[in-house]
Amino acid sequence: MEKIDVLVIGRSCVDIISVVEQFPREDTKVPLLYRLMEGGGQGGTASCCIARLGGKVAYYGHLGNDDEGRFCLKRLQDFRVDAKFVEIAEDGKTPVAYIFITRESGKRTIIYERSTLPELKPDRLAQIFINPVKVILLDPEVTYLAKDIKSLAGDGVSIVYDCERWHENMHDMMMVADYFIPNFEFLQTRELNLSGLSFDQQMFSLSEMINGCLVVTHGAEGAYYILQDQLFHIPAPTVEVIDTTGAGDNFHAAFSLAVSLDYDLSAAVKFSVAVASLSCRKYGGRQGIPDLSEAHALASTLEDRVVSIKQTQ
Repeated sequence: MEKIDVLVIGRSCVDIISVVEQFPREDTKVPLLYRLMEGGGQGGTASCCIARLGGKVAYYGHLGNDDEGRFCLKRLQDFRVDAKFVEIAEDGKTPVAYIFITRESGKRTIIYERSTLPELKPDRLAQIFINPVKVILLDPEVTYLAKDIKSLAGDGVSIVYDCERWHENMHDMMMVADYFIPNFEFLQTRELNLSGLSFDQQMFSLSEMINGCLVVTHGAEGAYYILQDQLFHIPAPTVEVIDTTGAGDNFHAAFSLAVSLDYDLSAAVKFSVAVASLSCRKYGGRQGIPDLSEAHALASTLEDRVVSIKQTQ
């Protein structure tokens, strides 16, 4: 049995990337500047990122028995991701995401197909965990596994959760995730009831709702984390931004690998900010992923600063 640094569980899809000068208004047309088809999905891209960084990564998810599924599987294998746990749904349809990138800013608009593939089964996970695993990265697609993942994984396995938006079973995930990593927009979620609070108050409040460490990504602003009742900020470095499509996925990937390598929290967030930033240099979520030495070189230039200290009553 091979040791797995990170087991990634979640969504794979096909990304069809279209670059335009500006996103068109309704009922207009604009010329297409560049087009690319690439593997996508939070879990699929994160797996490729970890492999590119030198980690031993396995991916578990469903693909359809269709051309899109075969393409996704090939792209995982191209990056040397261990894909032996991938399950093919014979009558399933692999989802496709249509991504429109504005050339000047690198920002993207995504129109995606919801997955109709079957849910992953806990009994299959139990078989996978016969292999020694250090870290599990769960993407938003598999939030429903929250009730089972901790008992199936066993002691000594760290769980990183990529939180995108509110899902059923979110309260369970808040309790089982060792590292809960949402994006900045999640703080505005109605179910959290944090509107009206300042940003630092929202961060401290959300930190009290979860059982593990809180890290929040904030796009071009970098990332924030809470440690010992202090809110820290690590600004993103200056890079030439071509496409932000995979930045969040690659942040979670790098963070999961950093946890498997026993980085402390500050070093893990710096490493993740560096990887996410560098991945924006090329179109698609995977072409710009750096190697380990380049990521470490940039991470070593980053500094964190205390933004706020929690007020105790």
